[in-house]
Amino acid sequence: MIIHPFRKNTISLLVFGAVFLTGCSAEDNDGGPEENAGETKEAGGSVSEAHTEDWDVEVVAENLDVPWSLNIHEDTYYMTNRGGDVIEVSGGETERLSLNTSDEVANEGEGGLLGFVLAEDFADSSEGYAYYTYRKNDGRLANRVIAVERGDSRWNETEVLLDDIPGSRIHNGGRLEIGPDGYLYATAGDSDEPSLAQDEDSLAGSILRMTVDGEVPEDNPFENSYVYSYGHRNPQGLAWNSDGQLYSSEHGPNAQDEINIIEPGTNYGWPEITGSESAEGLETPVIQSGDTTWAPSGTAFFEDTLLAAGLRGESLYAFNKEAEEMSAVFEGEGRLRDVKTEEGDVYLLTHNTDGRGTPAENDDRLLKLTLDE
Repeated sequence: MIIHPFRKNTISLLVFGAVFLTGCSAEDNDGGPEENAGETKEAGGSVSEAHTEDWDVEVVAENLDVPWSLNIHEDTYYMTNRGGDVIEVSGGETERLSLNTSDEVANEGEGGLLGFVLAEDFADSSEGYAYYTYRKNDGRLANRVIAVERGDSRWNETEVLLDDIPGSRIHNGGRLEIGPDGYLYATAGDSDEPSLAQDEDSLAGSILRMTVDGEVPEDNPFENSYVYSYGHRNPQGLAWNSDGQLYSSEHGPNAQDEINIIEPGTNYGWPEITGSESAEGLETPVIQSGDTTWAPSGTAFFEDTLLAAGLRGESLYAFNKEAEEMSAVFEGEGRLRDVKTEEGDVYLLTHNTDGRGTPAENDDRLLKLTLDE
């Protein structure tokens, strides 16, 4: 049973019960119209046993306008929003800089400026990587991965690393992360064409892996292919545990959201199997939501516990691998799009102004959560 949260600025009762969805996609599971492992401070009990009242909450920034991806470098927070901006917060001040791209960012449906990650040498290079939706000359939506650089008053696209990832108004994936191997990983949704997820020659419905220069790594599982794993519906989270094992979150149909451990060359089954179904040659998730909905987006490790930001579930979830349980450890802020951990703290992006949530005053917000000692 999922506990549905309340907004902190309203007086309301918690409503208990499972959400049953029919005939919708999982960012349709979002409902409505349209990483890094962190070392933690010692705290009583496991994070997977935490509750909302166990966290101290600080508002770092507000009025962020549909933020999608969060990065932290030194004392500055870098966020993308779907409209095409990079939002920087430092010393309590918020600056919104446009991203100059070779094609206009298509902020349509679930598309827009999505994934964003800073280069490992960002302090010296001012470089990073982004994933965005655009409209091709023939009118179709597509996604691309680009290299970017911060200028004096804006960010600029410097190179297209991977182009023509199938896109749609839904199921664009969009998460970007740099793995412990130094390669760039991107999640690509099935672009609302489920059969593409079973096509090894398509970039759709896949987790993609490339060098930071946009080349195919020699040890990728399929020759001359960016595809690292496939059979995905709409994966939106990537994070590695302390052993270097890659986890991904994925939106399922009619609930049945998934957490998967990603192995190279593996087929994760969509649309041939869903939920707890199994078939030869297809990998089942390590946990799935059954009849309830998490709509998990960004993920990160806190100690060695996977955290997932829930959109329709409106909760921060923790995956207890030993108990094979997913529990809500923080609620009350509505839809959550991304999560990062840094020096024992957890950072969350709320996502209530996208037309699918119920915005509170000063949404959307960047929150800093610290477990009470």
